[in-house]
Amino acid sequence: MTLRPTTTRTIRELRDAWRRSVLPGLRGDVLDLGAGFGIAADDLSADVIWIALEPSRSALRQLAVRVEERPGSRLLHAAAEDIPLPDASVDAVIASTVLCSVRDQRRALAEVVRVLRPGGRLVYFEHVTGPPRSWTRTLQVAYRPISRVIDSGCDPARDTGAAIRGAGFRSVEQRDELAPGMLGSVDPLIEGTAIR
Repeated sequence: MTLRPTTTRTIRELRDAWRRSVLPGLRGDVLDLGAGFGIAADDLSADVIWIALEPSRSALRQLAVRVEERPGSRLLHAAAEDIPLPDASVDAVIASTVLCSVRDQRRALAEVVRVLRPGGRLVYFEHVTGPPRSWTRTLQVAYRPISRVIDSGCDPARDTGAAIRGAGFRSVEQRDELAPGMLGSVDPLIEGTAIR
């Protein structure tokens, strides 16, 4: 099966555009799942309480500085599979190219559902597996063992869209995109909102 890109923009360009269009609309207590170096904070409204969750020690120093720059924000050094927050304690969760690298995707999504308040939403931008028998999927499966080691645990062959739809959200709205990939492949992407 041959896939063709639906855009000429790179994953980074698409993710940046997604952040600029979606994140400013979030309100209340917002959990940034796998916050990395805190890039999402730049697009959040000033009145948002940003809760930056990050398991990687290598990002913590820079992330701590970003958290200190936002009054009322918090840094949680923890994994997505064990979020140290009470049930129904946040209004929104951001997942931006992070669900590919959690150890247990089902458990991480269960934690997201648990910490969201009723009516709260998960906003996400993720790269996902290509269709079966496609060149993209073949490359993803072949690259998976290397990627898991060198790219923060990323598994490029995960069906994250199906995992989100099966996580127990009341509703899920999702859009698919195909960005140019390497070696003649495409990078399948999803972006969407899931409501608890």
